[in-house]
Amino acid sequence: MYATLGLLFLSNIFMTFAWYGHLKTLGSKPLWLAILISWGIAFFEYCFQVPANRMGYGEFSLAQLKIMQEVMTLVVFVGFSTLYMDSKMTLNYLWAGVCLLGAVYFIFRDTVPPTV
Repeated sequence: MYATLGLLFLSNIFMTFAWYGHLKTLGSKPLWLAILISWGIAFFEYCFQVPANRMGYGEFSLAQLKIMQEVMTLVVFVGFSTLYMDSKMTLNYLWAGVCLLGAVYFIFRDTVPPTV
């Protein structure tokens, strides 16, 4: 389980940089260069994402893997946008997180053993 979570987290770091990192560092460069660099970064995202999904599938359902991915995407994006892109965190991040916690609850609620 921890390997799956760790690999998903690492894959999100690479994908976030592939999707958004060029906005800060390659804004004056040609678009084709940003695309090629992003593809190169995304290769490493897949090197973590594919094994994470293979290891996690069976322990988690497909829907659970996807929801975990989305939660980590938001966590990584908040860190990326505030630390790397110098964006200010707003309450909207909190509300988005609350919505994702609801998604986590609903997708995992049937797998949690009831407490007595």
